Amino acid sequence: MPVARLAARVAIGGLFIGHGTQKLMGWFGGPGLEGTDQMMTSLGLHPPRRNSLAAGATEAGAGAMLAAGLATPLAAAGLIGVMTTAIRTVHWSNGPWNANGGYEYNLALITALAALVEVGPGELSLDRALGTDRHGTDWALGALALGVAASLATTALGHREAGRAAAHQPGPAPTDQHTP
Repeated sequence: MPVARLAARVAIGGLFIGHGTQKLMGWFGGPGLEGTDQMMTSLGLHPPRRNSLAAGATEAGAGAMLAAGLATPLAAAGLIGVMTTAIRTVHWSNGPWNANGGYEYNLALITALAALVEVGPGELSLDRALGTDRHGTDWALGALALGVAASLATTALGHREAGRAAAHQPGPAPTDQHTP
């Protein structure tokens, strides 16, 4: 199965590279940083530029790592984190079905990523060539746990920063009600 695992890694990793470059550079019809900033603002993830860069860089960088089979559990954890955040902030309220804007696609990717970590990147990978292949159920569960934890931390920090930003917004100047 070395060719099938390579094909899965390249397909999934390549799609994530595309998604990341859509966010970062507007490639493939994507919104670029300005549009991604607007999305992050609407999701309450502040500061939006930091979150836009983090999401885009994680998708592109971890996608490239996954495609190459390099640090596969870490690459999968990063991508699982981005997909978990997408489910939690955008898709969950729409239910499971993609036709309704739901989370089925994101969940399928999370499952595929965990499966790739469990079975390993395969013979045709940098992990294997470098002797750093780490795989198995414990590694898959670790990647899943790290990705979910990163999502929880990212959204908590983003919402906390949003609250701080809202608290520091200039309001109307106070009036002195004691003057005649």
